[in-house]
Amino acid sequence: MAEVLFVEYPKCSTCKKAKAWLDAHGVAYVDRHIVEDNPTAEELAAWHARSGLPLRRFFNTSGMLYRERNVKALLDAGMSDAEAYALLAENGMLVKRPLVVGEDFVLVGFKEAEWERALL
Repeated sequence: MAEVLFVEYPKCSTCKKAKAWLDAHGVAYVDRHIVEDNPTAEELAAWHARSGLPLRRFFNTSGMLYRERNVKALLDAGMSDAEAYALLAENGMLVKRPLVVGEDFVLVGFKEAEWERALL
């Protein structure tokens, strides 16, 4: 398998667990810090399309910034996809992590069974 992009927040315990899983399974990856190198709206749009997931899955719903900015209400009010991509691109802490981006798939969050199917 080709190298994948691993987008993480290094202090996140789930990201640490996911990175250890990648290392233990010999998955080659490029590491990207989600705050220092936040995904762009264009990247997020492409990743969303490739993931097959609802756009809401890309939001870090347990994050403080998500609550402070009342993002759930914005989404419930009918925010467009373009507006959601722009919002996510403002701050990496709004984005669910970790993300694994491959040539034809995107994994959002760390679910071991999903990762095994896609990466092994």
